[in-house]
Amino acid sequence: MKVLMTVMLELIDEVKATFPDVTFEAATDIEEQKTHVRDADACIGWPSQEVFLAAERLRWVHTPGTGIDQMPWLVPALIDSDVVLTNTRGHHSESMGDHVFGMILNLARPFTLLRDDQRRHSWSGGQSGKTVDLNGSNIGILAMGGAGMAVARRAHGFGMNVYGVDKHPRAKADKPPEVRELWGLDRLDDMLRLSDWFVVTAPLTSETRGLIDRRHLGVLKPGAYVIVVSRAHIIDEDALIDGLQSGRIAGAGLDVTSLEVLPEDNPLWDMDNVILTPHCSASSPARYEGARQVFRENLRRFVAGEPLMNICDKKAGF
Repeated sequence: MKVLMTVMLELIDEVKATFPDVTFEAATDIEEQKTHVRDADACIGWPSQEVFLAAERLRWVHTPGTGIDQMPWLVPALIDSDVVLTNTRGHHSESMGDHVFGMILNLARPFTLLRDDQRRHSWSGGQSGKTVDLNGSNIGILAMGGAGMAVARRAHGFGMNVYGVDKHPRAKADKPPEVRELWGLDRLDDMLRLSDWFVVTAPLTSETRGLIDRRHLGVLKPGAYVIVVSRAHIIDEDALIDGLQSGRIAGAGLDVTSLEVLPEDNPLWDMDNVILTPHCSASSPARYEGARQVFRENLRRFVAGEPLMNICDKKAGF
């Protein structure tokens, strides 16, 4: 058995010692990957289309990330193949929940503006009036997976009323206690109308791409805040900018944008009511160690011929 590793190379000595009967090859260069993947049974990392097509007996691809939405464009041959794809979902949820609430707190209590006053040695308190109360406000969450539930738990702790919309809503009896209402996508408009805070944690799929369009942002409660931490292309960014500039949308926290990095002339850079972060909401020591643990366990299962965990639906996109 042979495994090609293009990422997590810091673990290669460990896995070689743990599985002495398996051949492990490390390669970051494309030509080297094409050579080593030819007789590899597994590839750890994101093979390009070119590398994937060079494989002759590949059975398993494992990505150390969560999102697989770029797969249909980057490696279309993988989508239509029998090769199993796994990811490391689940270990990013808590850090994403923390990140969302860092953004919410900074928008509700304008610490970034107050910090600007501090640097100017200003004690005017002028920024302190630009606050909103979280307790008793409504938060709507699009997609109630791990990240959505992490946000819900934190919101509940702050006294917020939590509403969720999900493609697969749970039965009322199974509704998490932190969530006041959990609806299907047919109730998205209802959730938007009552949301003081609207948080997007959905994966990017053919169904969610462009889901929150200009009409939906028009339905959103006037004066609401928008937080996006999963994928940018779920929301109409131009319509969001228009809403922010008009004041109908009070503010936004964006960990993802349509282009990464945004062009220098994009107005989002200079808006006082916008917090931009560089696609880092999932980053944390716990997330990286969790990803390593998933890889170790899936590698053990693959070698032992056992069913893998975190198998992705390649066509659905998650």
